[in-house]
Amino acid sequence: MSENGVCIYNAQDCVPTGEGNYFGINADELAKESGNTRAANMVILGAISTLIDFKLESIENFVRERFTRGREGDDAIIKSNIVALGLGSEVAKKSGFSVGSLENPLPPDYDQIMITGNAALSLGAASAGLDSYYGYPISPATTVLVWMEQNLIHKDKFVFQVSSEIEAINNILGSGFSGKKAMTATAGPGVALMSEGIGLAWMAEIPCVVIDVQRGGPATGLPTKSEQSDLFACMFPAHGDVRLPVLAPGTVEECFYVGELSTNWAERYQGPVMVMSEFSLAEQSENIKKPDLLKVKDERRNSDVSSDGYRRYESWDGKLSPMAIPGGDVSYVANGSEHDEIGDTTHLPKHHLRLTERRFAKLNLLNDAPYEIENSESEIAIMPWGSSKGVAREAFEKLIDQNIDLSWIYSVSLNPLPPDVLEALKQKKLVIVPELNYQGQWSSILRMEGINAISVTQYTGLPFKPTDLANKILSKIKSKGE
Repeated sequence: MSENGVCIYNAQDCVPTGEGNYFGINADELAKESGNTRAANMVILGAISTLIDFKLESIENFVRERFTRGREGDDAIIKSNIVALGLGSEVAKKSGFSVGSLENPLPPDYDQIMITGNAALSLGAASAGLDSYYGYPISPATTVLVWMEQNLIHKDKFVFQVSSEIEAINNILGSGFSGKKAMTATAGPGVALMSEGIGLAWMAEIPCVVIDVQRGGPATGLPTKSEQSDLFACMFPAHGDVRLPVLAPGTVEECFYVGELSTNWAERYQGPVMVMSEFSLAEQSENIKKPDLLKVKDERRNSDVSSDGYRRYESWDGKLSPMAIPGGDVSYVANGSEHDEIGDTTHLPKHHLRLTERRFAKLNLLNDAPYEIENSESEIAIMPWGSSKGVAREAFEKLIDQNIDLSWIYSVSLNPLPPDVLEALKQKKLVIVPELNYQGQWSSILRMEGINAISVTQYTGLPFKPTDLANKILSKIKSKGE
């Protein structure tokens, strides 16, 4: 804690020894006194407000607004919460401690909105022209489905709650094939069920977006905890030679732009795109710069086809052959088996050779994801991904303040990596990857690219702490330097 910090502890669980800026609160007992056993959080909030000289009246007004819902019992809930606030405040007053008044806020010179990560993903996709959404409720992705049900309601838009993740992937395949921008969102168990359908989308080259809001795994795992342990499953979700485009936002603000970019990428390269968010971003509310919706792009696939010898699956020549919309003048077969130029099944090696190369070469069209490179001259770099970005940035700045020579490299796109990012990584003697999984999944994939990468891992279901992470990174640097 800082010099003026004060620690509040649960007096029913522990009794610290020695002197210090701390005091205990019997929060559960005081909650019972308020008449609401669930009001322990309000007891603590009352104590905190007193420590920082924040007016209880403001919190009381919030409680009245929050719980005036026209339901029986609202008045009792409001009264008990306000009593609980007062009880906590009294304990703090008797403690003799004060942190001091909060500084006045410094508003930015731009408009802001308050939004969660899942809502930002949804808003970004909808702003980019999303046409249809199919979803099955699963924590922590359910609120994407709820947002779509409430907001994707305009003419020619369609949202449906399906009976399983298998139904979800099959529906977005049909929707994407028919010319619509289609999306679903799930968690790790759902990605496992969708793997065959995702492989079909890759093979038949059908645009669609799958959002994986990661949680602890495997199996049911940790449904209400955050991990970054689905990377292998999302980048290589199907059998055979498959390596999907993967976008991983690191902040709530990036969630909006990834929602936009993913739907456009699917259309541009005519295939499935994976978005990897996380529990820690999903319901995190954050004030972000208000997006300018007039600048959001709505890319659509090239469907300008000619009836004269139309070939859907031409060999790759740097351009992508158009994708016809069903019901038009031309037709083709969207085939999960290997196929020839018009989609008919074939096992001839020449077709498997050229279309495997086509499917991977198309990834070169996806070259506009944002990235960050700083202190590029250093021989050692930190490269976080996803939600570890913020805490890694704080750890990076702590180390820079200690005169540790480090580069900062970050990319929203994990596949394909922007060329500048890949080149910068290959020049480093060591790349350190903070990530929330056991196997060090991102550093493993980087090593496949010939990059000397190692991971700092954590798999508690909780985020890194900046100081701990800085110390672990420093330890890795020292051990590699010996």
